[in-house]
Amino acid sequence: MPEKKELPACPVETTLTLISDRWKVLILRDLMPGTKRFGELKKSIGHVSQKVLTSNLRDMEENGLLTRQVFAEVPPRVEYTLTELGYSLKPILDAMEHWGADYKTMNQS
Repeated sequence: MPEKKELPACPVETTLTLISDRWKVLILRDLMPGTKRFGELKKSIGHVSQKVLTSNLRDMEENGLLTRQVFAEVPPRVEYTLTELGYSLKPILDAMEHWGADYKTMNQS
C-alpha cells in the first residue's frame, strides 16, 4: 500500500491539492456521466499531451478519485471510472460551472 501523503491543515487547500490542476477538473467533468476510455478522454479534453493526461490520471487514481481497468485485448483497452470519492466532487464542479456561466454573462455587457 502506498505511503499516505500528509495533507494540509486547511480543508480548502486539501481540495485544491487534489484537483487544482486544470486537467484534473476537466477529467472529473468528463467522467461524471460515466466510464471513458483513454482516447475518449484525450479527445474530449482537447489540447493535453498523452504524457500529461497519463500523469494526471495516475495521480487521481493514487488519490482514490478514479479507477483504471485494463482489458487484456489487442490492442489493449483501458477504461477510467470515477470512484464514490470522485463522484462526491460533483457539487464542487456544479458550483464552478454555475459561477463560470454567471461570470461570462456579467462580462459580456
